[in-house]
Amino acid sequence: MIRTIYIIILIYFLTGGVAFYFIGKRKTKEEARRNRIKYIAYFIIINSVFLSIAINPVVFRVLAGFIVIMGLYELSKLFFGSGRQRKVFFLVALCVYAFLSALFLVFSAMDKNWILFTFVILSVFDSFSQIAGQLWGKTKIASKISPNKTLEGVAGGALVSLLTAVFIRGLIGFGIGTIILLTLGVVVWAFLGDMAASFFKRYYNVKDYSRLIPGHGGILDRFDSLIASGAWMAFLGYLITYTS
Repeated sequence: MIRTIYIIILIYFLTGGVAFYFIGKRKTKEEARRNRIKYIAYFIIINSVFLSIAINPVVFRVLAGFIVIMGLYELSKLFFGSGRQRKVFFLVALCVYAFLSALFLVFSAMDKNWILFTFVILSVFDSFSQIAGQLWGKTKIASKISPNKTLEGVAGGALVSLLTAVFIRGLIGFGIGTIILLTLGVVVWAFLGDMAASFFKRYYNVKDYSRLIPGHGGILDRFDSLIASGAWMAFLGYLITYTS
């Protein structure tokens, strides 16, 4: 099953590469170059995280800890870099981040099939929402918070995520109805996590949390959705375990 999922990921990446090639034809050379860098970096990230889950989940737990620590560093850096402005806002954001991060760390210790399912769905949603948004996006969702987010992009990403989830549902052994609900939860929380991270950045008037990842920005620019959707799955796992 894991081999099949990896093949699906590679097919999706090939599809995404073709899509970005045609998207690049409508952009300037510099924009097309940035898209290529982003695509290559994303390929490396997805493969690294996927293999860490599939081969040795302990590695993913270490990676999750690194993501949480670096995310805290990036949040704090923006706050102190602003001269400690908006203290109440920062403290509220810090509490929310701490809560989600704690659940995310619980998620990193869950059964690897649950982790893999979540990560694949999240990656598909993230990739195809960008592709659909760049190809057909017209309706802005919240232009002041996340200028590139469109309704068409989110809908396209959600649709491909649902189709993928139905196809790989054997990974966690639920029926189609339950799988659809799980997937919608992952998609919604991924979207909310992304928007929350973007809102924090805009509040402190910066574009990216850092320049650590070429074409993507910082750790929170890339992994905000994973933290949020992982937190959702950890909470859901708790409900299933203690209410069934």
